[in-house]
Amino acid sequence: MALEVVLGIDIGGTFTKIGLVDRSGEIHFEDEVPTTGYDTIEQYIEAIHQHVTDCLNQLEASFHMAGIGVGAPNGNYYTGCIENATNLAWKGTVEFVKLMENQFQIPTVVTNDANAAALGEMLFGGAKDLNNFLMITLGTGLGSGLVVNGDVIYGNDGHAGELGHIRASDNGRQCGCGKRGCLETYVSATGIKRTVFELLAEENVESDFRKIPFSKLKPKLITAMAESGDPIAIKAFERTGFLLGRSLADTVAHISPSKIFLFGGLAKAGKWIIDPAKKSMEAHLLPIYRNKIDIVPSALLKKNIAVLGAAALIWKKLDREDIAG
Repeated sequence: MALEVVLGIDIGGTFTKIGLVDRSGEIHFEDEVPTTGYDTIEQYIEAIHQHVTDCLNQLEASFHMAGIGVGAPNGNYYTGCIENATNLAWKGTVEFVKLMENQFQIPTVVTNDANAAALGEMLFGGAKDLNNFLMITLGTGLGSGLVVNGDVIYGNDGHAGELGHIRASDNGRQCGCGKRGCLETYVSATGIKRTVFELLAEENVESDFRKIPFSKLKPKLITAMAESGDPIAIKAFERTGFLLGRSLADTVAHISPSKIFLFGGLAKAGKWIIDPAKKSMEAHLLPIYRNKIDIVPSALLKKNIAVLGAAALIWKKLDREDIAG
């Protein structure tokens, strides 16, 4: 008998990750295909379909693919479109779900990658028993998924929860969105790199960072330098954590989460990002919220949360349809 699975897809600017995921969150197959190199969006979708078909034919086990969940930049859950994604080759509004369903002939749903990560945490990770929590993804930018009463908050137009683009500094750093001072220009893998180089200009202290070009600097290295006692690394995490915690305090006032999860390369810094963020958040919270909310790494930090989150998205939709039917 064929095992029922869904296809989880995470669309990145360079590569698209795919995986077959069952109801328990086990990934039975995962791979990636290029996101670029196609003349049209239709060719890209045809390439995914062909790759998945070939992979299914090569697998020894028998699978029934019940649906497809997609996490994508500016993916709109309501409309099924990817809208004005700056890091993707397709410009404007792309009717992604319609095109996928035409190609695969099975139910498909899309949302942004941070919302998908929140769903992955809720179905397969550390938020299984939580109805109110916040997922923060700290990668090249900062994404966020807000879960209230067991549901992801999409808002009026499908784009609620863009914490990365709230203002962290008046007339601050230039953001890729066109604004200045957005939180993600400070709190992200890219943001902390910028902070390190600002500190190198401001501080007259010895640091191995002075030997490292900007293009070679990674969050993992900044964490290692903090562990070794480098003053620039430690101060960079303190500044980053302060801004993250201050913004989280504002979000707590809006949704009152029971827990906040961090995911992404910068989240792997552990205590170096969590401790200053927690300290800052508590300092900026209204007293009624203090000492109630933990900031923790995602339980899926070492797993493919992008694929699991996309899979969780479609599993949730299919389960709701089963109940309604």
